[in-house]
Amino acid sequence: MSIVSRLTESKGFLLTALFYLISGILGLVVLSMTRYPPHMAILGIFSLIAGYGLLMKRSWTLYLVAVLFLTATAFSIYMLYYLYAKDILIDLGATAYLVLTWVATIYVVIKRSKLES
Repeated sequence: MSIVSRLTESKGFLLTALFYLISGILGLVVLSMTRYPPHMAILGIFSLIAGYGLLMKRSWTLYLVAVLFLTATAFSIYMLYYLYAKDILIDLGATAYLVLTWVATIYVVIKRSKLES
């Protein structure tokens, strides 16, 4: 199946894949701006791989999304807890990232039967 037909087949997978690709790119940009913390590299690289896996509808993506769900949730809650009310932009970004991670994970789990092996 070609990439164009995969993209037009399911808008939900496309949006979910775009979320993971954009968050991966942003994670790597933040990595270079904040003295190279290793957790940003892990989140960025895993997000890029998950975005690719969702575009190609690979079955292994479900496991990677589960790992990203746990790490992104822990990272966002940590950021919200320790940086709360110090910078509103970081608070809004961490909250949006947390909510979108949960929504994307729930979508992938619900639609897991459409992922190919």
